[in-house]
Amino acid sequence: MNNSSWIKTLMGQESAKNQLKNGKMPSSQTKAAAPRLLWRLAASMMIFQGVLLGTGEVAFGQQKNLTYGDLLKKIDAGQVSNVEIDTATQIAKVTLKGQKDTASKEVVLLEQNPELIEKIRSKGIALEVRRSADRSNAVSLAANLLLVLLLLVGLGTILRRSGNASGQALNFGKSKARFQMEAKTGVMFSDVAGIEEAKEELQEVVSFLKQQERFTVVGAKIPKGVLLVGPPGTGKTLLAKAIAGEAGVPFFSISGSEFVEMFVGVGASRVRDLFRKAKENAPCIIFIDEIDAVGRQRGTGIGGGNDEREQTLNQLLTEMDGFEGNTGIIIIAATNRPDVLDAALLRPGRFDRQVMVDLPSYQGRVGILQVHARNKKMSEEVSLEAVARRTPGFSGADLANLLNEAAILTARRRKEAITPLEIADAIDRITIGLSLTPLLDGKKKRLLAYHEIGHALLITLLKNSDPLNKVTIIPRSGGIGGFAQSVPDEDIIDSGLYTKGWLRDRLTVALGGRAAEAEVFGDAEVTNGASADIRMVANLAREMVTRYGMSELGPIALESPNTEVFLGRDWMDRSEYSEEVAVKIDRQVREMAVSCYEEARRILRENRVVVDRLVDLLLDQETIEGDEFRRLVAEYTELPAKQLAVSN
Repeated sequence: MNNSSWIKTLMGQESAKNQLKNGKMPSSQTKAAAPRLLWRLAASMMIFQGVLLGTGEVAFGQQKNLTYGDLLKKIDAGQVSNVEIDTATQIAKVTLKGQKDTASKEVVLLEQNPELIEKIRSKGIALEVRRSADRSNAVSLAANLLLVLLLLVGLGTILRRSGNASGQALNFGKSKARFQMEAKTGVMFSDVAGIEEAKEELQEVVSFLKQQERFTVVGAKIPKGVLLVGPPGTGKTLLAKAIAGEAGVPFFSISGSEFVEMFVGVGASRVRDLFRKAKENAPCIIFIDEIDAVGRQRGTGIGGGNDEREQTLNQLLTEMDGFEGNTGIIIIAATNRPDVLDAALLRPGRFDRQVMVDLPSYQGRVGILQVHARNKKMSEEVSLEAVARRTPGFSGADLANLLNEAAILTARRRKEAITPLEIADAIDRITIGLSLTPLLDGKKKRLLAYHEIGHALLITLLKNSDPLNKVTIIPRSGGIGGFAQSVPDEDIIDSGLYTKGWLRDRLTVALGGRAAEAEVFGDAEVTNGASADIRMVANLAREMVTRYGMSELGPIALESPNTEVFLGRDWMDRSEYSEEVAVKIDRQVREMAVSCYEEARRILRENRVVVDRLVDLLLDQETIEGDEFRRLVAEYTELPAKQLAVSN
């Protein structure tokens, strides 16, 4: 190893040592790197020792200015006056005639130099032989001492790091909750829209915290816990931030997953520490997001569940309503899976109230859109009421994402304000997918047009179906070649009540694409493009037979909606009917699907003229809006009263 590579190696060891000393290495890397670091330091010092021992030779070799051959030539020429030989270093100091002793030359000699001594004596040159002090032993001792010192320093560093790690291990039981003495979340109730019923119930919680005397004087007790339940994106966490902002009291926020670690007892310890801090700062709010991560039913699932999670839940139950009260502490938790929570967690005294944060209604969607449109440049042509009508079933997060996507499209198209076109494209992008390059003219495009017109025409002609919004053959991401989109009925979406006629028309519409392919191109030319439609038909028809009682089997519920293994249910599916009934169920599902398919083919066959006319127009325009589609259909057929009302 040369000097430069040795220096780089030593610098690398020092860098690793500094990282270890400064605590920049993770603990796992520290433990793995410590033995390697010590061995590398030891090897480096051994190399360093060898280099130090050879320093004299290297230095002298670099300072030489006469070779051994040159010395012999100068002796033969009679130019040498004095030679001094050091037997320890095998170096000769040569003084040339006419030069001072201080200007003597140095020559590295061979191990055996008989010819040199013979020449010096034959020429009568003054010769002096001496031996310099040997410092190699002292250098070796110093190098060894330095090596031992470095090893001790490295060992001390490792022990100190281990001590720090042990200290950190004692902090595992400390709560990781974020604490704010006066919660300044920047969110107030005025910033939350679309969930007015939930806001009214939670307004009482704020009143409890601000004006406790008004309630305690009549004997009312502050509710210990409020559970926010609702689908994802409906604003549960936003409500908790608004409560904290309105109340102005100490606010602890933590996720349910932060209680549980791989170490036994850590979760329960963190629960105790969290409530101890909360008691010191009462009255206060504790917000636990996604509580189902720690509050699932105990002793369920394959293997009986997670013991560490169950111990954490037991400690949480005790702290909420055990032998020791928690006066002034209100716990707010959020989940979208209340069906998997433990029954002991949901009883009064722990979570006294369950506030449903459901999907917003039409008025709620208008309010949410108004909140999120405050900081966006909207064109005067944009009607938030019209956007709300087109987005039933959207959550608050979906509506916020909708306006953000519209703003992105506006900036990409270099417009100054969001227009209705960007809003419509954003809705399609969220619900259907990203628009792709249109197909070229050909058989595939014509077949796709007939397929989508089959869906759209049945949507328009069936009296129980929702009105058509648009039909297009522009492909979308995710393998969607085109789509016929309807506008869901607001009343049906909000109530969740679906009639048998509406469900059967939905089956017929779903089979309209396959029916159009069969009527126009023949049974041998049908494609697999309707695979998703057929799968939906099979699932919906089975639910109508086994859950809704809408078949000849009568009003009997033969299957349960939830039989998941890991949600606290039975780990094996239990048959709820005999094999004879199973055969009848399969027969009813098949008869329902075949009946709807034949109905779809009959309607398309009777309206073949309008089908061909609409296909030609769709191939030309690639997209037909709902109003124009209904106008064209009305020229050839008599539309149901519901569809005519939409057109007018």
